[in-house]
Amino acid sequence: MKYYIIAGEASGDLHASNLMKSILKKDSTAEFRFWGGDLMTAVAGFQPVKHYKDLAFMGFLEVAKNLTTILKNIKFCKDDIQKFKPDVLILVDYPGFNLRIAEFAKGLGIKVIYYISPQLWAWKEGRVEKIRKFVDEMLVILPFEKDFYKKHNVNAHFVGHPLLDAIADLPEMDIAKFKAEHHLNEKEIIALLPGSREQEVTKMLELMLSVRPHFKEYQFVIAGAPSLPKDFYQKYVDENVHFVSNKTYDLLRSSKAALVTSGTATLETALLNIPEVVCYKSSTISYEIGKRVVKNIKYISLVNLIMDEEIVTELIQKDLNTKRLVQELSDILEGERRNKMLQDFKKLQEKLGGKGASDEAAALIVKG
Repeated sequence: MKYYIIAGEASGDLHASNLMKSILKKDSTAEFRFWGGDLMTAVAGFQPVKHYKDLAFMGFLEVAKNLTTILKNIKFCKDDIQKFKPDVLILVDYPGFNLRIAEFAKGLGIKVIYYISPQLWAWKEGRVEKIRKFVDEMLVILPFEKDFYKKHNVNAHFVGHPLLDAIADLPEMDIAKFKAEHHLNEKEIIALLPGSREQEVTKMLELMLSVRPHFKEYQFVIAGAPSLPKDFYQKYVDENVHFVSNKTYDLLRSSKAALVTSGTATLETALLNIPEVVCYKSSTISYEIGKRVVKNIKYISLVNLIMDEEIVTELIQKDLNTKRLVQELSDILEGERRNKMLQDFKKLQEKLGGKGASDEAAALIVKG
């Protein structure tokens, strides 16, 4: 069969690459064409139609400024699908773009499968109507999403969370070797995950690094994003602040704790059993708009949303300051708060089920 896959972000590239591997196990002559990144490229053996680095526009203002580019990409994608004539279109999150493509493909009679639901339960719930009309199979990865779609008369399949697959496949960790390879010293590591977009990373790193005077017995290591050049990080690096690129899982597994910008990374950190503080700060305008469109959501991190309680502390906007960061980070480095968080992470893993999401999704896709 011919599969056209669209992943517009780094996390989508990871999960789509594992899905492609699972599809190949069941359909060895599968033919792919895809929008994604380096991980999908490694599976397919050729470059994407478009790399997600050229697609990632975050926040209301950034989307508005790049609207012409986005519309050109949508037209290009439609033309490319018509030329390729896939049996199946697989959409991975990225709703603003993918729902438009779903409608187009459905009109051509192409089977449309959505893998990894947009966060419609948080905002733009009205988009469920589009999913009901234009998506043939909805494959969800969070337990509560199945009930959300059932409420809207959409039959969704809960396949489990693909992060459990990615983490289960990791080789054993040698922390001493990791430190030596990346020229890190013997001190314990506090990992900094500031995001993946330049403006976001600059803002978050300045805040995260402001805690340094209070934690001199630790070294800080920045998780470099593949979308940013290495020299971008040099202004932050010194004898006790280092940066490691494209090795975020290994960095986390070598760390005592982490400061993490809100996003998929909060869940990745928890599933790797690393205590964390979740950080979020956007422009005042974007935040105020966001508050008005996001409804009935108590938390911003996936960890807390899945557990429906505050497992990890979320520092948002004005609460994200040096004083609170120092307080919350101190609490998870030693003692009762740390132990409680690690126990809660075990419950989180149980709630998400075991590994096998990629294989389960592939089975549903290939059986047609």
